[in-house]
Amino acid sequence: MKKVAIVTVAVLALGLAACNKNNADNNAANETAVENTASMDVNAAVENTGAEANADAALNAASNDVGNADSAVNSAGNAVANSATNQ
Repeated sequence: MKKVAIVTVAVLALGLAACNKNNADNNAANETAVENTASMDVNAAVENTGAEANADAALNAASNDVGNADSAVNSAGNAVANSATNQ
């Protein structure tokens, strides 16, 4: 009976030892998770910067097109005015 009790106590002790938290492993896992999240945030910010640059270029191109159209309308108006005065 003593052997059964000793074996039981040994098994329970090993079971409890296996259940103990390993704070160093947990801390390392948490630090890795934080670093991965920060890396994803930086990547998203860089991608967003590229999108902003593309949007800015598109707005500049649209602005240039509007400016060119305004110049064309002014030129047409001047041509009409010149033809009216030069008859």
